[in-house]
Amino acid sequence: MPEVSEDGRTWLLSGPTSSYALHLTDRDELVHLHWGPRIALADARALARRPLPDHRPFESPLDGREEYPVEGGPRFVRPALSVRTRERRGTEWTFAGHESDDGELRLRFRDGGLTVTLHYRMRDDVVERWVTLDNRGPAVEVLRADSAVWTLPDRAHWRLSRLHGRWAAESRLIRSPLDHGEVVLGSRRGHTGHQHLPWVALDTDATEERGEVHGCALGWSGSWRIAVARLPDARVQITGGAGHDDSGLLMLGTGETHVTPVFAALWSDGGFGGASRAWHAYQRAHVIPDPDRDRPVLFNSWEATGFDISEEQQRALAARAAAMGVELFVVDDGWFGARTGDRAGLGDWTPNPDRFPGGLKPLADHVHGLGMRFGIWVEPEMVNPDSDLYRAHPDWVQFQPGRTRTEFRNQLVLNLARTDVQEYLWEQLDGLLAGAPIDYVKWDFNRCFTDAGWPGDPYPQRLWTEHVHALYTLLDRLRAAHPGVAFESCSGGGGRIDLGILRRVDQVWTSDNTDPLDRLAIQHGFSQIHPARVMAAWVTDSPNTMLNGRTSSLRLRFVSAMAGVLGIGGDLMRWSEEERAEARAWVALYKEIRPVVQRGDLYRLRAPEGGLSAVQYVLGDETVVLACLQAQHYGEPVPALRLRGLDASSVYACRETGEEHRGAVLLHHGLRTGLRGDLDAAVFRLRRLESGDQGDLPDISV
Repeated sequence: MPEVSEDGRTWLLSGPTSSYALHLTDRDELVHLHWGPRIALADARALARRPLPDHRPFESPLDGREEYPVEGGPRFVRPALSVRTRERRGTEWTFAGHESDDGELRLRFRDGGLTVTLHYRMRDDVVERWVTLDNRGPAVEVLRADSAVWTLPDRAHWRLSRLHGRWAAESRLIRSPLDHGEVVLGSRRGHTGHQHLPWVALDTDATEERGEVHGCALGWSGSWRIAVARLPDARVQITGGAGHDDSGLLMLGTGETHVTPVFAALWSDGGFGGASRAWHAYQRAHVIPDPDRDRPVLFNSWEATGFDISEEQQRALAARAAAMGVELFVVDDGWFGARTGDRAGLGDWTPNPDRFPGGLKPLADHVHGLGMRFGIWVEPEMVNPDSDLYRAHPDWVQFQPGRTRTEFRNQLVLNLARTDVQEYLWEQLDGLLAGAPIDYVKWDFNRCFTDAGWPGDPYPQRLWTEHVHALYTLLDRLRAAHPGVAFESCSGGGGRIDLGILRRVDQVWTSDNTDPLDRLAIQHGFSQIHPARVMAAWVTDSPNTMLNGRTSSLRLRFVSAMAGVLGIGGDLMRWSEEERAEARAWVALYKEIRPVVQRGDLYRLRAPEGGLSAVQYVLGDETVVLACLQAQHYGEPVPALRLRGLDASSVYACRETGEEHRGAVLLHHGLRTGLRGDLDAAVFRLRRLESGDQGDLPDISV
């Protein structure tokens, strides 16, 4: 529970290793006190008694110290809240009280008829923050309402980490010094976007396993913005929330309420790896649905068939997939409407009668008879102009009157802010899931907003936020009505991955890029914030004809993909008997290590920078190491992998080599992999032996 000082003006939230503190001054200024190692309430009160620095000409003593700076008054930093009425712009609030229950702290402020409530909740070492605006007065135009502002302690030489990319090159990690001014990340595309994940981390001298790291991540699946500012006095603040600019978020009428998405943050003194493991644990405990249910090995038909599919063909693929040990068979695009290519059919969610004369149920029953679950691909938020839905309801899409309706991928975006569109999609998808034994839905989103207009709506900006809320409501409603169905979020790969969508889906499609070498860097970046339990990774055909023509072994493709939720997407009808037998062995191995990979603690042993890269997972007494050698240069020996997260005094048996290793040796001198040449890979399974099993073991060198 949050702690409160006797005067009711200092608050402290604490987790197992960290604390967060704030204070209300005598002038009702809400100032930030502490975000870092765990402290006591007495320490927070001592910080509250420290005076603000001396006022300097042209600067405000509040800047860089306020907990939630609003627009107006003696402030020059980027405001978290910007509102206007017919009479005035900005906010001049007064404190109206606080409440604390069920671990949540609420601080209320009032400005006329507008009440602003700041919410705080500590979950483990993650602080969740969000804001509620409740209007009881005249209409208020909300230009900007960020979820939180995070204030960093006074330090020199901050370094900023973020994830950048594009389609087929998502989640690539970059670290750079934070200079004076602002770094602004975000998306103005209507969805999270391939270009940045809504996460940043800051440090001064951290390594992978040592040093302080402050990080924050936004739970919002629409347009968003995070601004990292190094102010004139070198203090650093991070501001973030829904929407990309300040042009207008919504019109808040009398009696209306707006709740911002959660902006979560954590502090760790365990380096980047410790921060990642804390993020992963938080998501498994508080975000991801059914986190203890390991995700099955799937086969997806897209790369085998494209749009040219039939029930007979899918049955043949299913037989081969089942023989390889696959647990979930997914029919991708092309099963519905007039969908013989990407120009028609989106919006008509009924099985194509020529391809599936009896609907999807006969195929689903056949797949279940083979011992697998059955899944389908959908893209509910989109429509082709060549579709029965569009011909019946051309006004259901986003468009600007008198302007050309932009088509990407020959499709338009449905206006989910409309209640009639919401009900149509509910009826279609609910009927689809009720009409056949479907266990899994791959939910795609393959284009950005371009013509986000809503003719007749007096305030079209709300389309941007209401689309996301409608998506969340639809997914929540479908999950409640069909609790046995799992969902995957896809957006041309990693275009919609964030803490908001992850509360409603079981896994995400990380990238359309399945090249095993490219995926090492993509997965390295992804792991900075999200756990392996949600990271879908496929083994596809070689050469990789979609992107680069690179040829790689089945071994490398499997080891690379086994770092997350394993899937197979190749044309099994063209795989040789030897390839299918090898794949069957890899699938069986993955099933053995799956609990460790999907639920264990991740240690990034070596980053994918051209040579040897490796990740390690630890769960109880079990350890799994996945190692990939991109290239061996000049005949130099491949370095041993120094493992982490082990008990130095214990002995570990390696199933691959039959050797037994002392924990201290593995920690300090490493595990030799035996990899050599180019594009080699290996899996190592180690188990800690019971003390009675160790006997009188000699020292074992590696």
